[in-house]
Amino acid sequence: MVNLVLRTQLLLQEHVLQEYVLLVSDNILKIERFKIKSKKFIYKNSVKWEGERKGRLFCADKPDIQIAPPPEFKGYPGIWTPEDLFIATVNSCIMTTFLYYAEREGLKFLSYESQVQGVLERVGREFMFSTIKIMPKILIEKDCDVHRIKEVIKLSEKYCFISNSIKSKVEITPEIKIKV
Repeated sequence: MVNLVLRTQLLLQEHVLQEYVLLVSDNILKIERFKIKSKKFIYKNSVKWEGERKGRLFCADKPDIQIAPPPEFKGYPGIWTPEDLFIATVNSCIMTTFLYYAEREGLKFLSYESQVQGVLERVGREFMFSTIKIMPKILIEKDCDVHRIKEVIKLSEKYCFISNSIKSKVEITPEIKIKV
């Protein structure tokens, strides 16, 4: 069984990108074409200091979130930290990217649940998240192709906007279970 994926992109007038994807799997050729408008997206939020070492994160049309440093950095337990939000952002982006590609490929799965672990450590003179480990658990029916699920996970890892925007090494170690 040989799997081959060929991608070609053509930049057309009016900043529309045509992407052709040729998938060869089990001697079946599948050609997909889709358009991506070349755009820039702007996201905004704000923070406000509330006293002591606490603040609040605001974003239009979303619930506010109280934020503070973690206890390791003279913060408070039970309050969302920038560290929590950072690794949650990577975790949720991997999931939503997985959902996009699973839908595009017509894959049906029963559940997706994921844990994340970020390693914050001193690298040289600075602290940074050196590694972020994402551990999704995906439950599928017996007739679902495990190999195709793994391919979608690889696409999620490759095309997640957030993990492509950070210095941290992002590792995905999925656990795929078949419903009996």
